[in-house]
Amino acid sequence: MPFSPLRPAGLLSVLLLAASPAVAQEKAVPLSKGDIQFSLAPVVKRAAPSVVNVYATHVEKRSARSSAMDEFMRRFFGEDRPGGSGRGGPGGAPGERAQRSLGSGVIVDGSGLVITNNHVIAEMNEVKVSLADKREFEAQIVLRDPRTDLAVLKIKTPADIAPMPIGDSDHLEVGDFVLAIGNPFGVGQTVTQGIVSALARTQVGSSDYQFFIQTDAAINPGNSGGALVDLQGRLVGVNTAIYSQSGGSHGIGFAIPASMIRAVVDAAKGGGSLVRRPWLGARVQSVTNDIAESVGLDRPTGVLVASMQAKSPAEEAGLKRGDVILSIDGQNVDDPEAFGYRFALKGITGTAQFGILRGTRRQTIPVKLTAAPETRPRDLLKVKTRTPFAGATLVNTSPAVGEELQADLPEEGVAVSAVEDGSLANRAGFKKGDVIVAVNGTPVASTKDLDRLTQRSFGLWEVSINRGGEVLTSVFGG
Repeated sequence: MPFSPLRPAGLLSVLLLAASPAVAQEKAVPLSKGDIQFSLAPVVKRAAPSVVNVYATHVEKRSARSSAMDEFMRRFFGEDRPGGSGRGGPGGAPGERAQRSLGSGVIVDGSGLVITNNHVIAEMNEVKVSLADKREFEAQIVLRDPRTDLAVLKIKTPADIAPMPIGDSDHLEVGDFVLAIGNPFGVGQTVTQGIVSALARTQVGSSDYQFFIQTDAAINPGNSGGALVDLQGRLVGVNTAIYSQSGGSHGIGFAIPASMIRAVVDAAKGGGSLVRRPWLGARVQSVTNDIAESVGLDRPTGVLVASMQAKSPAEEAGLKRGDVILSIDGQNVDDPEAFGYRFALKGITGTAQFGILRGTRRQTIPVKLTAAPETRPRDLLKVKTRTPFAGATLVNTSPAVGEELQADLPEEGVAVSAVEDGSLANRAGFKKGDVIVAVNGTPVASTKDLDRLTQRSFGLWEVSINRGGEVLTSVFGG
């Protein structure tokens, strides 16, 4: 059963959700009828003004010929592209095509910063934010972080803006009450209530860092980017995805934890346009039952170091192939997803203490936290010749490029770093983060290789790319 990206009401969007509370406190069960005759209205009054509607639009300028073809297709087949039109109307002005997306967001800082899901504003170039009191503001996209499916917007700050405090998701417990606040199906701000159903959910597939809060608070399309709130009115998660067969809520929703939200917001506050994360330079894998038994663990936990890059922080710290990493700064890691999440939260200064098992001996070793290096020159290439790559900007891969493009890239290859709207490369389907593997059977290891190939004339172009670990091959006309 697939996990649905939350679709905004009639617009392009994804179902994604998160939760996390704050300080540990005494838990109590109701002992009388009076104990359960309570209202959550005070929490809603505190939190609701911080939750906003996010309206995003992508307007694409189109040639007269393209617009005429879209109009012909619309009239002949009775179809319109989702979220837009080729000739004005609800989709945009003549000669424009518009895609629209609707989601939710949360004001998290008095300066006007709003956190939302990246999939709500992905590929959009115009964003508006509507407050709970119906005031509307143009929003600037400050930071996009596709790897966490989070984005930060900024609005001009009204005097009476109401930021929501960010809680501590590490203190959430299964069974804690939470509220989900957002704009499902575009009907207007809606509050639903439930509990934390599970923590540290992985294999949801909506971001690179799989460590979600699961809740049964009803979440539907349009809730994406909205708040998961604890009973103190603190943001513990951003609602991001749902498990659904129908596209509606079945009581299984997922939210990005507050610990990751805080890291992204802090990056935006620091003036960054991307989140800089530490580089380990090692590949880790799950600990199976057989591996756990062989190293003396009573259950599968931690991650096994499978390989390391030369001169990487992992190698310099003294990690060895076969070590089992059990914790980072005292936080247990049960699998590669938990390890990736915990390590990604660290900054790029100082060290992190890795608790490891080597043989039968447990020990702690410090690992330097540093940004990914640029191991070879980028040799930026902007293709202008009439080829399928025209309009694309390409660079040599390196760990630093992989971090900037927020993608796992091979050590050798050529990555697409940008694609111009309406260009041949855009129409061919190339995307930021694609790695060019081969052209007409010739391997491509550097931008110089690709530059030489684009100077030649081919009747057909057979292009193989690596996209997210999957190699795809397409043929284009010359």
